[in-house]
Amino acid sequence: MTYVAASADVAEQASLGDGTKVWHLAQVREGAVLGANCIVGRGAYVGPGVHIGENSKIQNYALVYEPAVLGKGVFIGPAVVLTNDTYPRAVTPEGAPKGADDWTAVGVTIEDGASIGARAVCVAPLTIGRWATIAAGSVVTRDVPAFALMVGVPARRLGWVGKAGFPLNAEGVLWVCPETGAKYVEDSNSLKEAEDSA
Repeated sequence: MTYVAASADVAEQASLGDGTKVWHLAQVREGAVLGANCIVGRGAYVGPGVHIGENSKIQNYALVYEPAVLGKGVFIGPAVVLTNDTYPRAVTPEGAPKGADDWTAVGVTIEDGASIGARAVCVAPLTIGRWATIAAGSVVTRDVPAFALMVGVPARRLGWVGKAGFPLNAEGVLWVCPETGAKYVEDSNSLKEAEDSA
């Protein structure tokens, strides 16, 4: 069963999966599709046609602009911004107000399990790989490999993280999660689970 706070604005043409909750002052626009058990926090914005996979969390005041696509189990921290305009302008070169036909929206794709820290900005178009972590306050301007730990402005890879979110430790040719013991293998500036490397 879904829950929509009385002060939230959810378009009739939006689709909310079972167990999804939309909290106070949040807005979910027409054509947005949210999977089961999602949370949209206070004051968050989900643009028209955005797709969000099940078990994802959009924290307070995050802005998820169309045509973003989020996988399953994605975490979007407070005040995160997913942009959609490569060359933003309010007006045309002639000074007339720009309308919907005066630009082409581009999106951010975030794959399963990835986390975007508070106040980070993801500048579209780009893809953030599965289980990657973007540190709070970072500005992401290019694609991010799976399991990468990205930090800074512009964001750079500082290391690797596992599915539990903890930074991985190098042990010989493997990367090991200190929390779960899961093992990963680095391959051409990307990471994959060790069992997938056979």
